[in-house]
Amino acid sequence: MQLIDIGVNLTNPSFDGKHEAILQRAEAAGVHQMLVTGTSLAGSEAALHLCEHLDPQARRLFSTAGVHPHDASSWNSDTARHLRALLEQPRVHAVGECGLDFNRDFSPRPQQEKALEEQLALAVQLQMPVFLHERDANERLLQILKDYRDRLPAAVVHCFTGERSALFSYLDLDLHIGITGWICDERRGTHLHPLVASIPTGRLMLESDAPYLLPRTLRPKPKSGRNEPAYLPEVLREVALHRGETPEQVAAHTSDCARRFFGLPDIV
Repeated sequence: MQLIDIGVNLTNPSFDGKHEAILQRAEAAGVHQMLVTGTSLAGSEAALHLCEHLDPQARRLFSTAGVHPHDASSWNSDTARHLRALLEQPRVHAVGECGLDFNRDFSPRPQQEKALEEQLALAVQLQMPVFLHERDANERLLQILKDYRDRLPAAVVHCFTGERSALFSYLDLDLHIGITGWICDERRGTHLHPLVASIPTGRLMLESDAPYLLPRTLRPKPKSGRNEPAYLPEVLREVALHRGETPEQVAAHTSDCARRFFGLPDIV
């Protein structure tokens, strides 16, 4: 099986000095390509440089560039200009992580909305897909997206954890859905079990969101308690179980979807 992890935070300090080993374990587990998530200007630059350093042949590692809603209070005209320059780099394959987070509200909501709208405008100008974050903001995100959706090539709701109504509202807007180890959490993720079967083939992708969201079904558990791309097959297993498909089938169609969505080269 060949898997693509569409969201890994490889720039997280907990991975410092461990990148080569992490990539080796991922390869051994069948995770052959990854999108390294950018969540701020500095983080997006670090993600790009990490990809270039670890994968000079540009076959395995690619990045996104964006400003997370938690950092939206820092958004200004200079941010937009610098972000555009990053998005024009060939190793950057999506705008984001951007969106709305009305759960933690680390940035004022009007500033979150402004940063999101300007990043969506960049995605339209550059015709790039969008990597979206949403927490407790489904209705407002939909309102904003509807003004841009017809002009965007594609958008994925990363780490979907919502209820049925939210899922179908995103699918009705022709969005893609990213599923993480949240589905493996018996405390808060079981509502996703019947929902994943409703995501059409060609709209579903898998992600670790490492080092976060270690699958709670994983055995044995790593002593570090840290998630990494090598554990993505556990998410695959859980998704396949609840879709009534084999892991091989889910691996094939989610990876094909990710390759088309992000414009990735074929895995060799």
